Amino acid sequence: MKDNLKILFIGKAGDPYSIAAASFLEERFTAPKIIYSNRSDRFPEELLNWKGDLVISYLAQWVIPQALLDNAAMAAINFHPGPPSYPGIGCTNFAIYNDEKEYGITCHHMLAKVDTGEIIEVRRFPIHPIDTVYSVTQRCYIEILYGFYSIMTRLLQEKKFPLSTEKWTRKPYTRKELNELCLAMPEMGSEEIQKRLKATTFGDKIWLQVKVGNELVPYDKALENGIIQ
Repeated sequence: MKDNLKILFIGKAGDPYSIAAASFLEERFTAPKIIYSNRSDRFPEELLNWKGDLVISYLAQWVIPQALLDNAAMAAINFHPGPPSYPGIGCTNFAIYNDEKEYGITCHHMLAKVDTGEIIEVRRFPIHPIDTVYSVTQRCYIEILYGFYSIMTRLLQEKKFPLSTEKWTRKPYTRKELNELCLAMPEMGSEEIQKRLKATTFGDKIWLQVKVGNELVPYDKALENGIIQ
């Protein structure tokens, strides 16, 4: 028998974890509305007319407008790929840069300001010296899916969400801060540049640029041309 809560699920387009989470909902709830988001697409204005019980942001590529949050009678929740000490954008990048030994994911209620609402659950895991932004991000995706299954199963059984005693410990990281992390200068020295390189590399994609005067040079070209060592 399916639960009749009216749910809007906003996942990430092309993401297998989002698809798995959506399938879980479709098997256990009556006709949840499933939307997949692309960062390059504008937020669909028609979603602002949705009204129901629960909004779920699952790796959604959009900031959910307050008007939609207000239309969720029960709750609007988000699954964030970072622990309470790493809210905002680029959280995994900053954790690698800071040489953290532990990381995690956070499920929380959504407010208009991202990553500030009351925390439902935190799941943590160790970071090893060989870990990268990519490997930690993939572990986050796995933990988010497990957390999603656990929290939604509890909702089905108890008709309410758990509430953690944990709190966000800093303001959310901003796009400006992430852009600054992706910028190096020759005078920083090789150790600092290598730290930034590790923190801004995702698989085979390198986001780091080197500032030479008023020019931004991709890391590979700066290394090739002897601008940095």
